[in-house]
Amino acid sequence: MEIKESDKLQKAWVKSADEDLKTANDLFKLGRFSGCLFFCHLVIEKTLKAIYIKVNDTYPPPTHKLISLANLSKLELTKEHKLYLTEITTFNVEARYDIFKEKLYKKATSKFTRKYLDITKELFVQFKRLL
Repeated sequence: MEIKESDKLQKAWVKSADEDLKTANDLFKLGRFSGCLFFCHLVIEKTLKAIYIKVNDTYPPPTHKLISLANLSKLELTKEHKLYLTEITTFNVEARYDIFKEKLYKKATSKFTRKYLDITKELFVQFKRLL
């Protein structure tokens, strides 16, 4: 029995997300909180892209906007999930561009980062169940 190409792609995205979660954990332990948050974004983005492939049977669009990916993947999000995904999306933008980095550094305290690392772990588990 041949494995569909979309199944391989989904597994590749999830495997990469799992590696990024390990990196996020390591960065947290090192006190590299803004980097940890950036990797939290990658974990959720890649997991949503795996879901997108499952739902749409095509390669996901090149976007980093988590709400958009969730909507395109036909996920029904709670209000709480929407708030989390909106916040996590900022970790990508703020970590990537110098003019926003200072904003991320200021909010990336140990407590804030721990909260969003925990949220990322929860979302990762929830979203993987959809695959």
